[in-house]
Amino acid sequence: MSRTRPIARASMLAVLALTLAACAPSSAGTADDSAETTPATASYTWDRNTATEEGADPVYEETTVEVPVDPQRIVVFDMAALDTIGALGGEIAGAPLDSVPDYLEEYLADDAFNAGTLFEADLIAIEAQQPDLIVVGGRSSGLWADLNEIAPTIDLSLRGSYLDTLEQNTTFLGKVLGAEAEAESVLAELEAGIAEAKAAVTEASGTGLGIMVSGGQLSALSPNTGNDPRGARGGLIYDVFGVQPVLEDIKAATHGEPISFEFLLEHDPQWLWVVDRDAATGAEGAQAAKVVLDNEIVNRTTAATEDHVLYLNPTAWYIVFGGVETTRIMIDDVLQVAAR
Repeated sequence: MSRTRPIARASMLAVLALTLAACAPSSAGTADDSAETTPATASYTWDRNTATEEGADPVYEETTVEVPVDPQRIVVFDMAALDTIGALGGEIAGAPLDSVPDYLEEYLADDAFNAGTLFEADLIAIEAQQPDLIVVGGRSSGLWADLNEIAPTIDLSLRGSYLDTLEQNTTFLGKVLGAEAEAESVLAELEAGIAEAKAAVTEASGTGLGIMVSGGQLSALSPNTGNDPRGARGGLIYDVFGVQPVLEDIKAATHGEPISFEFLLEHDPQWLWVVDRDAATGAEGAQAAKVVLDNEIVNRTTAATEDHVLYLNPTAWYIVFGGVETTRIMIDDVLQVAAR
């Protein structure tokens, strides 16, 4: 993969300020005293959703946390952040261990402790470990208030587009970890990889449709309009990798409801991009997406007859959805198109 300039700087919906406090000796003390220093910090500011009831309209409050630079013990509840911290050379002291994907386990310390689940933190265990920094995001964002009482806690949830978030979080974590050059380099690598994948999609030509398979049912993924973080997961294959949607307005055509096999045959995209949600979540007894789609109706579609049904890594595309190594996996998934 060739290297190019880093991803273009985009305006951030989350206000991100990186301010390093200079180390300075204490004015108090005598010539015999050791000079005391103020630890360097990086300020992280974002609009935090303070609404607590499920389904309630968001209520935002600007929140700023001073993050210690070069933290020695980091606890992470957001898998995308865990991915990026590890890729930049950081080590994870604690996490919801049952939720860490196999391909990210190498970033855990040998003695990493179980910090709970994505929805419920083990506050006693975390406090006993005395972390320097805690990171939440996405499903774990609701844990922020309790965790911030133990150690500086930041929320690195998706804000704006996928690429905006990837850049701002990688840049910030690079500053915190003292890995600014590594962060810049990896962003350039990922930009080049995405450009290569987009070129392969363009070369393959034809319309496409992203679908998610769960419980034997199909859902159509649609492009993200208005840079809404809630639509980023479904829109990624179109918005980042340039797949031409088979319909101008997929959301309007499906009304957010599951689609039928006949829908695929009627609109007949040349390419199908498939995420197996049940495989991502480990649903017991669920049929694999390949089995669900292996039927008389789907097998009559152009995508099936031309071997253009591509299966995406479900953990990367549905569970983690962000981070350096995960984006590399996504790039490789899309590059499957070049071999068909």
